[in-house]
Amino acid sequence: MSDTAKAVLTGGCQCGAVRFALTAPPAKISICHCRMCQKATGAPFASFADIAKDDFTWTKGTPAAFRSSSIAMRDFCAACGTPLSFRRIEGPHIEIMTGTFDRPDQIVPTRQYGTESRLGWVVGIANLPSQTTQQNYGSEKMATIVSHQHPDHD
Repeated sequence: MSDTAKAVLTGGCQCGAVRFALTAPPAKISICHCRMCQKATGAPFASFADIAKDDFTWTKGTPAAFRSSSIAMRDFCAACGTPLSFRRIEGPHIEIMTGTFDRPDQIVPTRQYGTESRLGWVVGIANLPSQTTQQNYGSEKMATIVSHQHPDHD
């Protein structure tokens, strides 16, 4: 990404030690249910935005990396542990975890992969009873919580 290029999307890890920027929108946005993605994220599935490496740059810090298979690396923040990306070792793209974007509401998945490992209960999540964080904790408890998380902006 050139110095004159303007970021269209930004994001980073939970503690702010690693930040990134994109100069073009993702080529595709997907969810992966494969067992490797479940283990890498500690979640029932992973959600990725696929970006050409030429349109992507780490703007702050350098992530640590784990070679999760013979063809792929997974980047993460060594300071806070946030999973950041999946990338094929020799590929022209990097796939960034959608939850790490400053505006994850703008990164909407359009396809799914690894459905052979999809957990049966995932399809019913939208129908579960739900509460906001405020409803769950109450206003008194919320007033005592101090976030150490990096804000969703630079």
